[in-house]
Amino acid sequence: GSFSSADEVIRKRLLIDGDGAGDDRRINLLVKSFIKWCNSGSQEEGYLQYQRMLSTLSQCEFSMGKTLLVYDMNLREMENYEKIYKDIGKHEKIIAAAHEKISECKKQILQAKRIRKNRQEYDALAKVIQHHPDRHETLKQLEALGKELQNLSHIKENVEDKLELRRKQFHVLLSTIHELQQTLENDEKLSEAEESQETQMEAEAKQ
Repeated sequence: GSFSSADEVIRKRLLIDGDGAGDDRRINLLVKSFIKWCNSGSQEEGYLQYQRMLSTLSQCEFSMGKTLLVYDMNLREMENYEKIYKDIGKHEKIIAAAHEKISECKKQILQAKRIRKNRQEYDALAKVIQHHPDRHETLKQLEALGKELQNLSHIKENVEDKLELRRKQFHVLLSTIHELQQTLENDEKLSEAEESQETQMEAEAKQ
């Protein structure tokens, strides 16, 4: 992966780029100084090459120490990032659980609202029912009203029968009165005729 390709780049720089900067340059200088030290003719030249090698080695050690420090720092940062990542994961789980709890609470609130609404409707219906008689009582009242209506109907029929009887009796009475009146009139006319006849006979007798 990325590490193998990076190793390949470093290897090529160490083998090819002899005049480059950094560790590869210091290593090349160290090798050259060692060769010159081996091939030095005088003690002074050998001592000079020896000092150069020590200086190059010090630079390499310093660079290596700095690299190790950077490496350790990177390791610590990676551990810190991993810890932060784990903490984020924990927080995400906590947040997800909180969302689920909130969702459940919303459902419970909606259910409680429905129950409260239904209870209010039931209470209102119960009050309406309390103000109205039950079916049995209503049927009893209807039965009593039916009987009373039937009695009133019988009374009405009796009254109508009596009225019809009285009407017939009154008609008979009127007829009797009319006949009596005719009889009286006839009797009166007869009496007048008899008196007239008697008067005439008396007058004839006097002559």
